[in-house]
Amino acid sequence: MLITHGTVMTFDEDNRIIADGALHIAGDVISDVGTTHDLVTQYPYDVFMDARGQLVLPGNICSHTHFYGTFARGMALRGEPPKNFVEILEKLWWRLDKALTLADVRYSVLPALVDAIRNGTTCLIDHHASPNAIEGSLDVIAECAKRAGVRVGCAYEVTDRDGHERARAGIAENVRFTRAQQVNPHPLIGASFGLHASFTLSPHTLEQCVEAAQQVGSGFHVHVAEDQADQDDSLQKYGVRVVERFARANVLGANTIAAHCIHLDAGEMDTLRDTHTNVTHQPRSNMNNAVGTQASLELLKRGICLGLGNDGFSNNMFAEMKAAYLAHKQAHGDPRVVGAEQVMQMAVANNARIANLYWSRPLCQLVTGANADIIIADYFAPTPLSGSNFPWHVIFGLDGSHVTTTICAGKVLMKDRVLLTLDEQEIAAKAREHAQQVWTRI
Repeated sequence: MLITHGTVMTFDEDNRIIADGALHIAGDVISDVGTTHDLVTQYPYDVFMDARGQLVLPGNICSHTHFYGTFARGMALRGEPPKNFVEILEKLWWRLDKALTLADVRYSVLPALVDAIRNGTTCLIDHHASPNAIEGSLDVIAECAKRAGVRVGCAYEVTDRDGHERARAGIAENVRFTRAQQVNPHPLIGASFGLHASFTLSPHTLEQCVEAAQQVGSGFHVHVAEDQADQDDSLQKYGVRVVERFARANVLGANTIAAHCIHLDAGEMDTLRDTHTNVTHQPRSNMNNAVGTQASLELLKRGICLGLGNDGFSNNMFAEMKAAYLAHKQAHGDPRVVGAEQVMQMAVANNARIANLYWSRPLCQLVTGANADIIIADYFAPTPLSGSNFPWHVIFGLDGSHVTTTICAGKVLMKDRVLLTLDEQEIAAKAREHAQQVWTRI
């Protein structure tokens, strides 16, 4: 396939803009990049897709999400509203995930993937929980990803909050799924070992998780210091802070994703840096839960690979970028804190590095040899657009609503805003049925 007549933004080191640009796709890889004239001359017999002057960009990545959160939308909670993070878990999330069946898991994932495709998010790293439907739950998520045509990294969050038997089942699900991917890998699916958080993991369970993950050669995907309660629990029970506890347990490292990392001290940040642990930032969720604001600039200054996730919010990652840009300014009372360049570093270069834990080819770049994950957006800049000022066009203009075409691994998933792999109305109708059943169980 040959995409022609686009304003191509390469997102390589030079971040070139190619006017009347074109991309040639061979299978699931970008095989050539240049002007429309040059590539049409070189590939005259290939199928053409005319971008009609629109922006041609790499697909967005979400480095931390929870698909099962779909069923929380519009759900009423009886009694007094939760007043802190622990109560939010106890009154909402830990009741919701216990009510899920495998069929419910499927119809919580599919609407999230519809949302992702519509908003130009082609790669998502999920963190799943369904304590009464553990075995096979990661298979269901993977099947949905294959059906939709997007990249998904899968992990089951192991926790002791539902008892030792379910903790062992969570370990087994991570091991089973990882081994299955190693034996029969699928180009769209990745696997890692999920952990909930320090305050719901006993020393024995954590030790079992580390041993099991080492046997299959997996890194971890874990929540770290999302709320001060996590630190208080670790200090009270173990006499050390969360990052130190995980470092001693061999949880941290270059193959691990530590989500949130809000309530850290300088020593913990240094430990994350020294262990080359990847970190993700979820500003919309953090503001919604009132848990605080991550010290993102301090993490970036240390050279930590800090990516951008959404924690189960909408899969419009352009909205998450805008939130990241604004949240820190409000929290610090300083308009200079976390500029658009830092936001784009998180959302593009660093998210690509995190996604490379699962997929080895370059992501978030329109260059020869990169994965053919591409979006086309009808954003026609009202002011001059360049590689250097593009971050501010994202923050103040470009949004998921501009996405007209979404391509992942060379396959067109949406063209001219028409979904090609998923039936949105049918999925939404079935999801409503399942959501109502889940709400009734709760």
